[in-house]
Amino acid sequence: MTSTDHPTTPSGRTTAVQAMRGAATQLAELLGTTPDSVTAVRPTPDGWTADVEVVELERVPDTMTIMATYRVILDPEGRRMGYERVRRYARGQLDRGR
Repeated sequence: MTSTDHPTTPSGRTTAVQAMRGAATQLAELLGTTPDSVTAVRPTPDGWTADVEVVELERVPDTMTIMATYRVILDPEGRRMGYERVRRYARGQLDRGR
């Protein structure tokens, strides 16, 4: 990843949109699957965190497809520092108590 691929702000930090796109792209490379969506992106003192939803197992009906939320940790320039799966659920499942 070069600075032309992901231009930064004058401070050298990627923008929230760039962090969101970078998290999805880098997670796709690791998992070999296309992310479904990015549901959160947050600045941290050390960079960014982004929550990325992916399909883990296709099922019929579609509401029984197994989804997962991965938290991707990026440095200020948008490079992946780590990731972890934080949630696994059926696509049709509603969040309760959140």
